[in-house]
Amino acid sequence: MQNAILNHIQKFIHLEPSEIDILESCFSTSQIKRKAHVLEEGQICNTMYFVIKGCMRQYIINPRGTEQTLQFGVENWWITDYLSYHNHTPSHFYIQAVETTEVIALEKPVLESVLVQIPNLEKYFRIVAQKAFGAAQMRIKFLFTMSAEERYHHFNNQQPDFVQRVPQYMLASYLDFSAEFMSKIRGGKV
Repeated sequence: MQNAILNHIQKFIHLEPSEIDILESCFSTSQIKRKAHVLEEGQICNTMYFVIKGCMRQYIINPRGTEQTLQFGVENWWITDYLSYHNHTPSHFYIQAVETTEVIALEKPVLESVLVQIPNLEKYFRIVAQKAFGAAQMRIKFLFTMSAEERYHHFNNQQPDFVQRVPQYMLASYLDFSAEFMSKIRGGKV
């Protein structure tokens, strides 16, 4: 399973055999049960999670007490609370396994040590952060420029397997509308 992360890293940077050995000694996989949280609001996030298999999500609970999904993390994607992780401050988010998920959990002290030993790994994490930031920017653009129905159809066209994979109320909250509205869209009543 560690091959998944090594393959992902090597899509972006070259690793020497000695660097692969260092990484393999730092990585261990763990399984997170469906619906289990790895982070709750108020906790300090000290871990980045690389999803090997499964799906996780980052969400908030809005002032009305409703969950609002901000991000999903699926295979070959990293998920964390970057601000809490970087600033060592309490998180404003929850991170939860949507399905039973296999991850590599990379603790901050371990990552800092590895980055000293493998300076080129900084480039990998910069690229990952840029891709994540770009995806977040596009999501914001779609929220501001598309109707709810257009967002659903666009997402469904781009990610048809994913639409079937996650609970509809989570997808609806990610697309910023209610589960009831999702039912109407899917039923062709909008």
